[in-house]
Formats: sequence, structure tokens, C-alpha cells
Amino acid sequence: MAAAAAAPAPSRKTETYTDTKRRDDVRGANIAAARAVADAVRTSLGPRGMDKMISSGDQEVIITNDGATIVSRMALVQPAARMLAELSRSQDAAAGDGTTTVVVLAGSLLRRAQSLLSAGAHPTAAADALHRLSTRAVDILQSMAIPIELSDRESLVKSASTALNSKVVSQYSTLLSPLAVDAALSVVDPAHPDLLDLRDIRIVKKLGGTIDDTELVHGLIFDKKASHAAGGPTRMENAKIAVIQFQISPPKTDIEQSVIVSDYSQMDRILREERNYILGMVKKIRAAGCNVLLIQKSILRDAVTDLSLHYLAKAKILVVKDVERDEIEFITKTLNCLPIANIEHFRTDKLGYADLVEEVSVGEGKVVKITGIKDMGRTATVLVRGSNQLVIDEAERSLHDALCVIRCLVNKRFMIAGGGAPEIEMSMQLAAWAKELQGMESYCIKEFAEALEVIPYTLAENAGLNPISIVTELRNRHARGEKNTGINVRKGQITNILEENVVQPLLVSTSAITLACECVRMILKIDDIVTVR
Repeated sequence: MAAAAAAPAPSRKTETYTDTKRRDDVRGANIAAARAVADAVRTSLGPRGMDKMISSGDQEVIITNDGATIVSRMALVQPAARMLAELSRSQDAAAGDGTTTVVVLAGSLLRRAQSLLSAGAHPTAAADALHRLSTRAVDILQSMAIPIELSDRESLVKSASTALNSKVVSQYSTLLSPLAVDAALSVVDPAHPDLLDLRDIRIVKKLGGTIDDTELVHGLIFDKKASHAAGGPTRMENAKIAVIQFQISPPKTDIEQSVIVSDYSQMDRILREERNYILGMVKKIRAAGCNVLLIQKSILRDAVTDLSLHYLAKAKILVVKDVERDEIEFITKTLNCLPIANIEHFRTDKLGYADLVEEVSVGEGKVVKITGIKDMGRTATVLVRGSNQLVIDEAERSLHDALCVIRCLVNKRFMIAGGGAPEIEMSMQLAAWAKELQGMESYCIKEFAEALEVIPYTLAENAGLNPISIVTELRNRHARGEKNTGINVRKGQITNILEENVVQPLLVSTSAITLACECVRMILKIDDIVTVR
């Protein structure tokens, strides 16, 4: 009996049927959602791309064709669609430009992946092939790259112009490109020549005038008036500037309470003490030789009162109040001074020096301008002007993209042709490489290589050209060895794109292809969505 129980159970040789319908449905839903996002931004790719008007619930309207802005403003619910929004954000952080390209590229790769899956390919095989493809694609891009030097200002301006050509403000690229290059180069530290921190470039927006009035200021600009209380000065030559973080106002109790004074003599005494307290502070400020005061905004109590402004005006001190806390670091770096947190620490060695501080009229409002700063830190300020808020906001976003392009070139000093040339070259070389491989990998890489043609195809489509004939002709020219041939959108034909000065940093293209492949691989590997409470 025991022997019978120990006998092994008969093994089942027949294959069991496993239902993969749900996994396929989840994968299909993810791919469809992500492709919907890619299709939404696809029309805004390239210099002839359309703009999107984004209207939010609180009546705020934005007009832009910046991929990162469009996708980040979309109210996306599906998790895979949100992954594409994060992909665009990653590209914005890594390169600053190419945010639309990366989303369109991911959408095209997903479309090919779906056709591979429906043909019976396993998602893991497709994902692994995609990883190999991205590594090979980066090598191809590097073989096409042209080295540049930061001293070659003309090449930097060309790259910035290419980034601006697809924006709403493209007609002002001749003004904004050199401005962006000069701003970026003025903040590069010779001790760290391959680092460029965009936080050292401050963009101040002011309504009025046109974008032509945008200027680069070697100094500081405050989008505020100087204090006019009690006839204080609005212009100061040979300025000695202090940045203070304490309040020039009577002290308050630490806890919220009210003091009731019923005696008039006591009331007079309180007011006299207040006056003496403020006057003592103003005298200390004056004794240090300070004649321009920048006061940080306070959340505890009023940073200044009418009485303190009156005494400061009498002492002939120009006052700019309500300076934001997050601006303090930039201001002190520019003025080469130290912020003062207590009146007892107010000393001459903590002051900054400038030739001129004055209030100037800009459009309808006024700004305070500081110029001729002694030992100025490596910072730059750009004053952006425009006829309405929508144009100013878009000009700021465009300028940020142009600055990011220059940052890419500072980090990695190579550039490549634009106009769809690198994508076609990668597509052709990868397709040739696929023929050398065997099995499923060869088939997957051939499919994904064709997906890269979506960029030149979309560029031609958005420019109103015939995309099929343009891409076919482009393929033909590249097969003859003309590596830098791309779509010239202005002339509506195929030319050597380097001669047309359409160039972009290598980092933008390599980052776009690696990030898009990474995102698609992640979506392919998801086979179920589990919701938890």
C-alpha cells in the first residue's frame, strides 16, 4: 500500500493552454494611450509645425509649440500616457531641446512594436533588440558629429537659431540667438569650462514694446519701483548696496497677543520708543556708508513701515523693497556682496558697489536698473519685452530652449546636421546592420530602424510637402553617401543642410534616441496593471 502511494504521479506530456488575452489587451491599451499623446504633439514638430493653444480651467491660456509644455499641461489619466509626459520632461532636463522629437519618436517605435507583437514576436525579444539598436544608433550619430570650439561664436549662434526656428517667435531669431549665446558665454566659469548653470541667467519679463526691445543687461534689473515714500531718491551714483534680510520696523511679540494701552502718556512713550528704535537702525545703516538698500520680503511682519521709509528717505538712501527670497542668492552673487541678517552685522565689507542705480521707465511700468557693478559675479540678466503676456511667456520659453542648446554644446562640444538628416542616416545604417544579424533580432531591428523615418516624414508633412516622395528621395541621396542631406523646409526641397546652417547639438539627438528607446522598452515589458487601494 505504501509502495503504491510512493509511486510517482504520471507526467502530463500534453501542453497546457495559457490564456494571454488579458496581457495582450493591457499592452495594447498602453501602446494606444502612449501613441495618442505622440499623435497630439506630432503636428507641432519642425519649423513649419503648428502651435497649440492650451486653455486651463482657471481661464489661463498658453500658446506654444514646445513639446514639454504641451505634454506637461495635458490632463493625462492613463499611466502609460503619463510616462510619455515624463519622457518629455526628462529630455527637457537632459538637453532642453528636442522635447517634441522624443515623444514623436517614442510613438513611432511603439507603432512598430505593436506590429511586431501582432506578428508573434515576444515583448522581451523586441525590448532587447531595441536596447541594442539605441547603443548602435548613438555610435552612428557620433560618427556623423562635427567638433566645435566655444570660441567659434558663429557656430553657437547657428545652433541657437535652429532651436528658435520652430518657435512662435522664430522671426526674431536673428536678435534672440546672439543674445542667448552672449548670455551663456558670459556665465561660463573658466575654472569649469564644461559647466553652464542656467540659474545664473535671470529672465525678467516686462509688458510693453515688442520682442525687438529685448536686451541683455550687464548688471541687475528689478521688476519693481524704488520706494517713493517721503520723496526718497530714485537715482544713485557710486552706489554702495546692501542686501538685508531683517525688518526695519518695530519689533512684535513672539506670540499672537494684543497689548491694550489706555494711558495717553504711555501711548506717546510707545511711539517715541518706536521712532528711536527705527532711527537707531537707520543711523547704523548710514554709518556703514550704505546708500542703496535691497530689502527681502518678510512673512513675519512688515519689512518696512511708512515711518522707516520716511527716515531712510531723509538719509538719502534709495530703497527697493519686497525682494523675493529665492532671488537673494542670484543678487548677492551678481553684486559680489553678502546678505545681512541682523542690524548688528551691518558692516562695510558686506556691501556691493556699482556705478549707477536708477529707476527707469519701461513700457507702462518702471524697473530699477543696477549697472557698472564692481567685481561682478558671472551672471547675466535678460529683459524680455513683448506686446502681450502670451508672446512674452513664449519668448521666455524659446529663450530657455536656445540657452539649453548652448548648454548642450558646452557640455559636449559636437554638433550634427538637422532637418531629418541624422534620422535617415541612422535608419539606413541600422537596416544594413539588421541584415548581418540572425533570427528574431534581425527582424525587430529592421522594423525599429524604419520607425526612425518618422522624423523626416513628419517634417515634410508639416511643411506641406509630399512626405513619401521627399523621404524616398532623401533615402536615395543618403544611399549615395551624402550624409548631411536633409529637408530644407524653407525651399521645400532636399539640400545639404549644413550649408543652410541648420545644425543641432549632438547631445539633443543622442539623448532623444536613448530616452525614447528606454521608455518604449519599459512600456513593452508591462503586461498587467494592478490597481491598489
